[in-house]
Amino acid sequence: MFNAINLDIFKQYAAESQALRQHIHQHPELGYEEQQTASLVEEKLSAWGYQVTRGLGITGVVGTLKKGNGQRAIGIRADMDALPIVENTGLPYCSVHHGIMHACGHDGHTAMLLGAAHYLADHPAFNGTLNVIFQPAEEGLAGAKKMMDDGLFEQFPCDAIFAMHNMPGFPEGQFVFGEGAFMASSDNVTITIHGKGGHGAMPKGTVDAVVVGSSIVMALQTIISRNLGAQESGVITVGSFQGGIANNVIADSAVLKLSVRALNPVIRDFLEERIKAVVTAQAAAFGAQVSIDYVHAYPVLVNQPEMTQFAKQVALDMLGEQHHDQVIDIPEPLMGSEDFAFMLQKRPGSYLLLGNGAGENSCMVHNPGYDFNDAIITRGIAYWSALTQAFLK
Repeated sequence: MFNAINLDIFKQYAAESQALRQHIHQHPELGYEEQQTASLVEEKLSAWGYQVTRGLGITGVVGTLKKGNGQRAIGIRADMDALPIVENTGLPYCSVHHGIMHACGHDGHTAMLLGAAHYLADHPAFNGTLNVIFQPAEEGLAGAKKMMDDGLFEQFPCDAIFAMHNMPGFPEGQFVFGEGAFMASSDNVTITIHGKGGHGAMPKGTVDAVVVGSSIVMALQTIISRNLGAQESGVITVGSFQGGIANNVIADSAVLKLSVRALNPVIRDFLEERIKAVVTAQAAAFGAQVSIDYVHAYPVLVNQPEMTQFAKQVALDMLGEQHHDQVIDIPEPLMGSEDFAFMLQKRPGSYLLLGNGAGENSCMVHNPGYDFNDAIITRGIAYWSALTQAFLK
Protein backbone atom coordinates (compact mmCIF):
# COMPACT_ATOMS: atom_id res chain seq x y z
CA MET A 1 0.00 0.00 0.00
CA PHE A 2 2.83 2.39 0.83
CA ASN A 3 6.45 2.29 1.91
CA ALA A 4 7.62 1.73 5.44
CA ILE A 5 7.36 4.80 7.67
CA ASN A 6 10.27 6.47 9.40
CA LEU A 7 9.01 6.39 12.98
CA ASP A 8 11.39 9.18 13.98
CA ILE A 9 8.95 11.75 12.60
CA PHE A 10 6.50 10.78 15.34
CA LYS A 11 8.90 11.17 18.26
CA GLN A 12 7.97 14.76 19.08
CA TYR A 13 4.30 13.76 19.17
CA ALA A 14 5.16 10.76 21.33
CA ALA A 15 6.97 12.99 23.83
CA GLU A 16 3.89 15.19 24.11
CA SER A 17 1.64 12.15 24.43
CA GLN A 18 3.83 10.61 27.12
CA ALA A 19 3.46 13.74 29.22
CA LEU A 20 -0.31 13.68 28.68
CA ARG A 21 -0.43 9.97 29.49
CA GLN A 22 1.36 10.40 32.80
CA HIS A 23 -0.86 13.36 33.70
CA ILE A 24 -3.99 11.30 32.99
CA HIS A 25 -2.51 8.39 34.96
CA GLN A 26 -1.93 10.67 37.93
CA HIS A 27 -5.52 11.98 37.78
CA PRO A 28 -7.69 8.90 37.05
CA GLU A 29 -11.47 9.00 36.88
CA LEU A 30 -14.03 6.21 36.99
CA GLY A 31 -16.64 5.48 34.34
CA TYR A 32 -19.01 8.36 33.53
CA GLU A 33 -16.95 10.61 35.83
CA GLU A 34 -14.19 11.47 33.31
CA GLN A 35 -14.87 15.21 33.35
CA GLN A 36 -11.25 16.36 33.74
CA THR A 37 -9.99 13.87 31.18
CA ALA A 38 -12.72 14.92 28.74
CA SER A 39 -11.84 18.59 29.25
CA LEU A 40 -8.19 17.85 28.56
CA VAL A 41 -9.10 15.97 25.38
CA GLU A 42 -11.40 18.78 24.25
CA GLU A 43 -8.74 21.42 24.91
CA LYS A 44 -6.13 19.62 22.84
CA LEU A 45 -8.41 18.73 19.94
CA SER A 46 -9.78 22.24 19.71
CA ALA A 47 -6.28 23.71 19.66
CA TRP A 48 -5.40 21.42 16.73
CA GLY A 49 -8.39 22.48 14.66
CA TYR A 50 -10.89 19.70 15.33
CA GLN A 51 -14.60 20.30 15.65
CA VAL A 52 -15.32 18.94 19.13
CA THR A 53 -18.55 17.55 20.55
CA ARG A 54 -18.99 16.60 24.20
CA GLY A 55 -21.74 14.85 26.08
CA LEU A 56 -22.37 11.68 24.09
CA GLY A 57 -22.33 8.91 26.67
CA ILE A 58 -22.36 11.57 29.42
CA THR A 59 -18.62 12.28 29.34
CA GLY A 60 -17.68 11.12 25.84
CA VAL A 61 -15.79 13.35 23.40
CA VAL A 62 -15.73 13.23 19.59
CA GLY A 63 -13.31 15.24 17.47
CA THR A 64 -13.93 15.62 13.74
CA LEU A 65 -11.40 16.68 11.11
CA LYS A 66 -12.49 16.95 7.47
CA LYS A 67 -10.08 17.35 4.58
CA GLY A 68 -10.74 17.54 0.84
CA ASN A 69 -13.96 16.40 -0.76
CA GLY A 70 -13.74 12.69 0.06
CA GLN A 71 -17.00 11.05 1.13
CA ARG A 72 -15.46 8.30 3.28
CA ALA A 73 -15.24 8.57 7.07
CA ILE A 74 -13.23 6.58 9.59
CA GLY A 75 -13.78 6.31 13.33
CA ILE A 76 -10.99 5.54 15.80
CA ARG A 77 -11.93 4.94 19.42
CA ALA A 78 -9.97 5.19 22.68
CA ASP A 79 -11.33 4.54 26.17
CA MET A 80 -10.73 6.98 29.04
CA ASP A 81 -11.90 5.41 32.32
CA ALA A 82 -9.89 4.02 35.22
CA LEU A 83 -10.57 1.20 37.70
CA PRO A 84 -11.46 1.12 41.43
CA ILE A 85 -8.07 -0.29 42.44
CA VAL A 86 -5.52 0.99 44.96
CA GLU A 87 -2.32 1.67 42.99
CA ASN A 88 0.88 0.02 44.16
CA THR A 89 3.45 1.10 41.57
CA GLY A 90 5.46 3.71 43.47
CA LEU A 91 5.71 5.77 40.29
CA PRO A 92 6.36 9.51 40.49
CA TYR A 93 3.08 10.01 38.60
CA CYS A 94 1.16 7.56 40.79
CA SER A 95 -2.57 8.18 41.18
CA VAL A 96 -3.46 11.05 43.51
CA HIS A 97 -6.94 9.57 44.01
CA HIS A 98 -6.71 6.73 46.52
CA GLY A 99 -8.61 3.67 45.35
CA ILE A 100 -8.68 4.71 41.68
CA MET A 101 -5.98 3.91 39.13
CA HIS A 102 -5.39 3.39 35.43
CA ALA A 103 -4.76 -0.33 35.76
CA CYS A 104 -5.79 -1.20 32.21
CA GLY A 105 -3.86 1.33 30.13
CA HIS A 106 -6.75 3.53 29.05
CA ASP A 107 -4.51 6.49 29.86
CA GLY A 108 -2.15 5.21 27.16
CA HIS A 109 -4.96 4.55 24.69
CA THR A 110 -6.21 8.12 25.09
CA ALA A 111 -2.71 9.57 24.81
CA MET A 112 -1.85 7.60 21.65
CA LEU A 113 -5.02 8.68 19.88
CA LEU A 114 -4.39 12.29 20.91
CA GLY A 115 -0.88 12.02 19.49
CA ALA A 116 -2.22 10.70 16.20
CA ALA A 117 -4.88 13.41 16.13
CA HIS A 118 -2.18 16.05 16.52
CA TYR A 119 0.02 14.52 13.84
CA LEU A 120 -2.86 14.23 11.38
CA ALA A 121 -3.86 17.85 12.01
CA ASP A 122 -0.29 18.90 11.18
CA HIS A 123 0.02 16.46 8.25
CA PRO A 124 -3.49 16.09 6.77
CA ALA A 125 -2.47 13.78 3.92
CA PHE A 126 -5.95 12.31 3.57
CA ASN A 127 -9.20 12.99 1.77
CA GLY A 128 -12.32 12.50 3.87
CA THR A 129 -13.45 12.65 7.48
CA LEU A 130 -11.62 11.51 10.60
CA ASN A 131 -13.68 10.97 13.76
CA VAL A 132 -11.62 10.43 16.90
CA ILE A 133 -13.89 8.95 19.58
CA PHE A 134 -12.91 9.20 23.24
CA GLN A 135 -15.25 6.87 25.10
CA PRO A 136 -16.11 6.74 28.79
CA ALA A 137 -16.98 3.79 30.99
CA GLU A 138 -15.55 0.79 29.17
CA GLU A 139 -14.93 -1.05 32.43
CA GLY A 140 -18.25 -2.84 32.82
CA LEU A 141 -20.53 0.15 32.32
CA ALA A 142 -21.01 -0.10 28.54
CA GLY A 143 -19.93 3.42 27.63
CA ALA A 144 -19.75 2.40 23.96
CA LYS A 145 -23.42 1.47 23.94
CA LYS A 146 -24.32 4.66 25.79
CA MET A 147 -22.55 6.80 23.17
CA MET A 148 -24.37 4.88 20.43
CA ASP A 149 -27.72 5.30 22.20
CA ASP A 150 -27.00 9.03 22.29
CA GLY A 151 -26.59 9.07 18.51
CA LEU A 152 -22.87 8.54 17.92
CA PHE A 153 -23.11 7.03 14.45
CA GLU A 154 -26.07 9.18 13.43
CA GLN A 155 -24.16 12.38 14.23
CA PHE A 156 -20.78 11.03 13.13
CA PRO A 157 -21.27 8.48 10.33
CA CYS A 158 -18.34 6.08 9.99
CA ASP A 159 -17.68 3.70 7.13
CA ALA A 160 -15.42 1.71 9.42
CA ILE A 161 -14.30 1.85 13.05
CA PHE A 162 -11.14 0.69 14.79
CA ALA A 163 -9.80 0.43 18.33
CA MET A 164 -6.64 -0.80 20.02
CA HIS A 165 -5.72 -2.23 23.42
CA ASN A 166 -2.28 -2.63 24.93
CA MET A 167 -1.58 -6.22 25.97
CA PRO A 168 1.01 -7.40 28.49
CA GLY A 169 2.46 -10.78 27.59
CA PHE A 170 3.06 -9.84 23.96
CA PRO A 171 6.46 -8.33 23.04
CA GLU A 172 6.76 -4.58 23.24
CA GLY A 173 5.27 -2.94 20.15
CA GLN A 174 4.04 -6.15 18.49
CA PHE A 175 0.75 -5.81 16.57
CA VAL A 176 -1.79 -8.60 17.04
CA PHE A 177 -4.79 -9.14 14.75
CA GLY A 178 -7.57 -11.68 14.42
CA GLU A 179 -10.61 -12.21 12.20
CA GLY A 180 -13.99 -13.23 13.56
CA ALA A 181 -14.54 -13.82 17.27
CA PHE A 182 -11.67 -11.98 18.96
CA MET A 183 -12.94 -11.49 22.52
CA ALA A 184 -15.64 -13.20 24.55
CA SER A 185 -19.09 -12.10 25.60
CA SER A 186 -19.50 -11.23 29.27
CA ASP A 187 -22.55 -11.89 31.44
CA ASN A 188 -22.98 -11.20 35.16
CA VAL A 189 -25.09 -13.55 37.25
CA THR A 190 -26.24 -13.10 40.85
CA ILE A 191 -27.77 -16.16 42.52
CA THR A 192 -29.58 -15.66 45.82
CA ILE A 193 -30.33 -18.80 47.82
CA HIS A 194 -33.24 -18.72 50.28
CA GLY A 195 -32.96 -21.45 52.90
CA LYS A 196 -34.06 -21.84 56.51
CA GLY A 197 -31.67 -20.89 59.27
CA GLY A 198 -31.20 -22.35 62.70
CA HIS A 199 -28.80 -23.23 65.48
CA GLY A 200 -25.52 -24.75 64.33
CA ALA A 201 -25.92 -27.60 66.84
CA MET A 202 -29.40 -28.53 65.62
CA PRO A 203 -29.39 -28.76 61.82
CA LYS A 204 -32.54 -30.88 61.62
CA GLY A 205 -35.38 -28.89 60.11
CA THR A 206 -33.09 -26.26 58.58
CA VAL A 207 -32.11 -25.68 54.98
CA ASP A 208 -28.46 -24.66 55.07
CA ALA A 209 -27.91 -22.03 52.38
CA VAL A 210 -24.13 -22.48 52.59
CA VAL A 211 -24.42 -26.20 51.85
CA VAL A 212 -26.83 -25.46 48.98
CA GLY A 213 -24.44 -22.85 47.60
CA SER A 214 -21.51 -25.24 47.85
CA SER A 215 -23.38 -27.85 45.88
CA ILE A 216 -24.29 -25.27 43.25
CA VAL A 217 -20.65 -24.18 42.91
CA MET A 218 -19.49 -27.72 42.28
CA ALA A 219 -22.35 -28.53 39.90
CA LEU A 220 -21.64 -25.42 37.83
CA GLN A 221 -18.14 -26.73 37.15
CA THR A 222 -19.59 -29.63 35.16
CA ILE A 223 -21.35 -27.42 32.60
CA ILE A 224 -18.17 -26.53 30.70
CA SER A 225 -16.52 -29.93 31.12
CA ARG A 226 -19.55 -32.08 30.32
CA ASN A 227 -21.95 -29.95 28.24
CA LEU A 228 -19.58 -28.25 25.79
CA GLY A 229 -17.61 -29.90 23.03
CA ALA A 230 -13.84 -30.04 23.26
CA GLN A 231 -13.51 -27.35 20.57
CA GLU A 232 -16.08 -25.01 22.11
CA SER A 233 -15.05 -22.24 24.49
CA GLY A 234 -16.77 -21.04 27.63
CA VAL A 235 -15.93 -19.92 31.14
CA ILE A 236 -18.07 -19.96 34.27
CA THR A 237 -16.35 -18.36 37.25
CA VAL A 238 -17.88 -18.11 40.71
CA GLY A 239 -16.07 -15.01 41.88
CA SER A 240 -17.98 -14.41 45.10
CA PHE A 241 -19.70 -16.66 47.65
CA GLN A 242 -21.25 -14.81 50.60
CA GLY A 243 -23.17 -16.66 53.27
CA GLY A 244 -23.41 -16.99 57.02
CA ILE A 245 -22.49 -14.70 59.89
CA ALA A 246 -21.22 -16.98 62.66
CA ASN A 247 -19.74 -20.44 63.14
CA ASN A 248 -22.69 -21.71 65.18
CA VAL A 249 -25.50 -20.32 63.02
CA ILE A 250 -26.89 -22.16 60.00
CA ALA A 251 -27.26 -19.56 57.27
CA ASP A 252 -30.73 -18.88 55.93
CA SER A 253 -29.40 -17.16 52.79
CA ALA A 254 -26.33 -17.01 50.58
CA VAL A 255 -25.34 -15.12 47.44
CA LEU A 256 -23.17 -16.33 44.57
CA LYS A 257 -21.82 -13.98 41.91
CA LEU A 258 -20.74 -15.40 38.55
CA SER A 259 -18.88 -14.22 35.49
CA VAL A 260 -19.86 -16.10 32.32
CA ARG A 261 -17.92 -15.91 29.04
CA ALA A 262 -18.36 -17.37 25.55
CA LEU A 263 -16.99 -16.86 22.04
CA ASN A 264 -20.17 -17.83 20.25
CA PRO A 265 -23.66 -16.32 20.74
CA VAL A 266 -25.20 -19.79 20.53
CA ILE A 267 -22.92 -21.06 23.30
CA ARG A 268 -23.67 -17.92 25.27
CA ASP A 269 -27.42 -18.70 25.18
CA PHE A 270 -26.76 -22.36 25.97
CA LEU A 271 -24.71 -21.48 29.05
CA GLU A 272 -27.50 -19.28 30.34
CA GLU A 273 -30.02 -22.10 29.88
CA ARG A 274 -27.83 -24.67 31.62
CA ILE A 275 -26.84 -22.38 34.50
CA LYS A 276 -30.46 -21.60 35.29
CA ALA A 277 -31.44 -25.28 35.07
CA VAL A 278 -28.55 -26.54 37.21
CA VAL A 279 -28.97 -23.86 39.88
CA THR A 280 -32.74 -24.38 40.15
CA ALA A 281 -32.42 -28.17 40.34
CA GLN A 282 -29.66 -28.10 42.94
CA ALA A 283 -31.62 -25.74 45.16
CA ALA A 284 -34.76 -27.82 44.83
CA ALA A 285 -32.87 -30.97 45.85
CA PHE A 286 -32.15 -29.37 49.23
CA GLY A 287 -35.60 -27.83 49.66
CA ALA A 288 -34.32 -24.29 49.06
CA GLN A 289 -35.66 -21.51 46.92
CA VAL A 290 -33.45 -19.57 44.54
CA SER A 291 -33.65 -16.35 42.55
CA ILE A 292 -31.36 -15.70 39.57
CA ASP A 293 -30.50 -12.25 38.22
CA TYR A 294 -28.90 -12.88 34.81
CA VAL A 295 -27.50 -9.71 33.21
CA HIS A 296 -26.20 -9.70 29.64
CA ALA A 297 -23.25 -7.32 29.72
CA TYR A 298 -21.06 -7.31 26.59
CA PRO A 299 -21.56 -9.33 23.39
CA VAL A 300 -18.88 -11.33 21.58
CA LEU A 301 -16.43 -8.98 19.88
CA VAL A 302 -16.36 -9.99 16.22
CA ASN A 303 -13.77 -8.49 13.87
CA GLN A 304 -14.93 -8.12 10.29
CA PRO A 305 -12.50 -10.08 8.07
CA GLU A 306 -12.06 -7.47 5.32
CA MET A 307 -11.34 -4.61 7.72
CA THR A 308 -9.07 -6.84 9.80
CA GLN A 309 -7.00 -7.75 6.76
CA PHE A 310 -6.84 -4.07 5.82
CA ALA A 311 -5.74 -3.09 9.33
CA LYS A 312 -3.11 -5.83 9.38
CA GLN A 313 -1.73 -4.78 6.01
CA VAL A 314 -1.33 -1.22 7.26
CA ALA A 315 0.88 -2.49 10.09
CA LEU A 316 2.93 -4.65 7.71
CA ASP A 317 3.44 -1.75 5.31
CA MET A 318 4.21 0.69 8.10
CA LEU A 319 6.95 -1.44 9.64
CA GLY A 320 8.44 -2.75 6.42
CA GLU A 321 9.38 -6.26 5.41
CA GLN A 322 12.29 -6.51 7.83
CA HIS A 323 9.87 -6.20 10.76
CA HIS A 324 7.03 -8.44 9.58
CA ASP A 325 7.66 -10.73 12.56
CA GLN A 326 6.24 -7.92 14.70
CA VAL A 327 2.81 -8.33 13.09
CA ILE A 328 1.06 -11.58 14.03
CA ASP A 329 -2.31 -13.29 14.12
CA ILE A 330 -3.61 -13.93 17.62
CA PRO A 331 -2.84 -17.53 18.71
CA GLU A 332 -6.33 -17.91 20.17
CA PRO A 333 -9.21 -15.55 21.00
CA LEU A 334 -9.21 -13.82 24.37
CA MET A 335 -11.78 -14.74 26.99
CA GLY A 336 -11.76 -11.18 28.31
CA SER A 337 -14.48 -8.82 27.11
CA GLU A 338 -14.64 -5.36 25.57
CA ASP A 339 -17.58 -3.06 24.91
CA PHE A 340 -16.19 -2.02 21.52
CA ALA A 341 -18.14 -5.16 20.55
CA PHE A 342 -21.30 -3.02 20.53
CA MET A 343 -19.78 -0.68 17.93
CA LEU A 344 -18.68 -3.60 15.76
CA GLN A 345 -22.27 -4.85 15.75
CA LYS A 346 -23.27 -1.63 13.96
CA ARG A 347 -20.25 -0.79 11.80
CA PRO A 348 -17.57 -2.84 10.01
CA GLY A 349 -14.18 -2.61 11.62
CA SER A 350 -11.57 -4.31 13.72
CA TYR A 351 -10.06 -4.39 17.20
CA LEU A 352 -6.34 -5.04 17.58
CA LEU A 353 -3.73 -5.45 20.28
CA LEU A 354 -0.40 -3.71 20.77
CA GLY A 355 2.15 -5.59 22.87
CA ASN A 356 2.92 -3.88 26.18
CA GLY A 357 5.92 -6.11 26.87
CA ALA A 358 6.59 -9.73 27.77
CA GLY A 359 8.69 -11.52 30.37
CA GLU A 360 8.84 -11.62 34.14
CA ASN A 361 8.64 -7.84 34.47
CA SER A 362 5.42 -7.64 32.46
CA CYS A 363 2.50 -7.01 34.80
CA MET A 364 -0.99 -7.98 33.62
CA VAL A 365 -3.78 -5.41 33.46
CA HIS A 366 -6.21 -4.97 36.37
CA ASN A 367 -3.28 -5.40 38.75
CA PRO A 368 -2.25 -2.77 41.37
CA GLY A 369 1.30 -2.91 40.00
CA TYR A 370 0.44 -2.41 36.32
CA ASP A 371 1.59 0.58 34.24
CA PHE A 372 1.20 1.34 30.56
CA ASN A 373 4.50 1.07 28.67
CA ASP A 374 5.36 4.51 27.31
CA ALA A 375 7.84 2.93 24.89
CA ILE A 376 4.96 1.82 22.64
CA ILE A 377 3.42 5.28 22.27
CA THR A 378 5.40 6.18 19.15
CA ARG A 379 4.30 3.03 17.36
CA GLY A 380 0.67 3.54 18.40
CA ILE A 381 0.63 7.11 17.09
CA ALA A 382 2.27 6.05 13.84
CA TYR A 383 -0.21 3.23 13.34
CA TRP A 384 -3.35 5.33 13.81
CA SER A 385 -1.88 7.95 11.48
CA ALA A 386 -1.02 5.37 8.81
CA LEU A 387 -4.39 3.67 9.13
CA THR A 388 -6.25 6.95 8.66
CA GLN A 389 -4.19 7.96 5.66
CA ALA A 390 -4.59 4.53 4.06
CA PHE A 391 -8.35 4.40 4.62
CA LEU A 392 -8.92 7.96 3.42
CA LYS A 393 -6.33 8.01 0.66
